[in-house]
Amino acid sequence: MKQTIELTHPKIKYPRQIEAVKNKIRKYIKRERRKELPEKMDFWDFDCTFGDTQAEAQPIHLSEIDAKINSIESRNLTSFYIEIIAKPAQRAKKKGEGTVGAPLSLKSFSSTSDDDAE
Repeated sequence: MKQTIELTHPKIKYPRQIEAVKNKIRKYIKRERRKELPEKMDFWDFDCTFGDTQAEAQPIHLSEIDAKINSIESRNLTSFYIEIIAKPAQRAKKKGEGTVGAPLSLKSFSSTSDDDAE
């Protein structure tokens, strides 16, 4: 989705137009997440760009979209640019993950050490 969204309509009031745009974006993201993933990929990641105009657009995180639209509403702008591109991604392993059967240290689970017990 690469789109300059207009927030003016002769019959629809501005706050309802804002809510309609937010709903449209949520529906697009849900639709993209339902698509089948390529082999060996874990989830759909999104590259997002947002700005007042296409020339001023900056990369943002997916979770920041609502806040950015709210800032557009507070400034009473009549349009904004949004770009959301879905891409398959693979989760990064956490440290220590992947070692099956590795011994666990009991000290890491206990809140008191042996010296405190005496």
